[in-house]
Amino acid sequence: MQQEYDLSRHNSFAFPAICPAFYQPHSLSELEDILEHLTSPFYILGAGSNTLFTEATTTAILQPDFQGITVKDAGDSILISAQCGENWHTLVSFCVENNYYGIENLALIPGSVGAAPVQNIGAYGTELADVIDHVLWYEFASKTIKKLNRSACKFAYRDSIFKNQLAGKGLIVEVTIRLAKLWQANLTYRGLDELPSDATAKEVFNKVIAIRQAKLPDPEILPNAGSFFKNPVVDKQTFETLKVKYPNMPAYMQDNGKVKLAAGWLIEQSGLKGYSTGEVGVAETQALVLVNYASKNGQDIIHLAQYVQSQVLAKFDIFLQPEVRLLSSKGLIELTQPNQA
Repeated sequence: MQQEYDLSRHNSFAFPAICPAFYQPHSLSELEDILEHLTSPFYILGAGSNTLFTEATTTAILQPDFQGITVKDAGDSILISAQCGENWHTLVSFCVENNYYGIENLALIPGSVGAAPVQNIGAYGTELADVIDHVLWYEFASKTIKKLNRSACKFAYRDSIFKNQLAGKGLIVEVTIRLAKLWQANLTYRGLDELPSDATAKEVFNKVIAIRQAKLPDPEILPNAGSFFKNPVVDKQTFETLKVKYPNMPAYMQDNGKVKLAAGWLIEQSGLKGYSTGEVGVAETQALVLVNYASKNGQDIIHLAQYVQSQVLAKFDIFLQPEVRLLSSKGLIELTQPNQA
């Protein structure tokens, strides 16, 4: 345990924030020992690539760093288990290099394996929920590990049971994905459709990386948390009304009949691509990304996000919800839609 710990290296926005206590267990026994003595409120942090520290101080931080990847043949599929502290992109690279295919579309998503199910990460037409078999979840109250299958995780778009009913009640220690041996490339998303229909998984992997690197600023160079807002999902009637006015609006039909819109397009059409205020701004290459040029205050990103929300709401009557988790000194907070007159 480290006291008065600076979290600058533990968030991709690079904001300085001090936590009263920082815990980084490397094993289950270490975790249990920490929890035995931890009485103050704490926040479970992954790699910090999807968290914005909104204030100069935070609650105590628990960052599990269990390492290891194992593989098991399951007949017509392969089961790959990764410990929560593994880097997500490292896992994707491991799979592609070893001819285990099915998550190549999720290449270069920042963050840890343990955080991936919480957010149900997704990109380029694939979600983690498509391949997950189960997770091992450590329950604080009972001090036991529970196995939760895909159904029990209650996955939805950028959502899961871990953000809702189980929030703060435990943590994911291991994730197991099931990859079918019979593989077919998922080339449905814009950009990937440029590849030939017989593209290999390595070609898809490389294309996804190329697209992401072209669109998304490197957080090591320009601090950011990737996509700041969720793509909004609207009913078909709302989409049809918008489509009349904006015929070129990108849209993706969902299985439930609703329509997913592109938040980045909405922000760009609101005239905010490349917009900056003070020492923060909207990325010049991808309007969905908010960047920190030189600010030392997370509130600057909060104010920018609220401005973006207000402009998109005024133009499209759509309120964008943050995908990034917002952590204050008292815990997670939300940016809610202002009351309408």
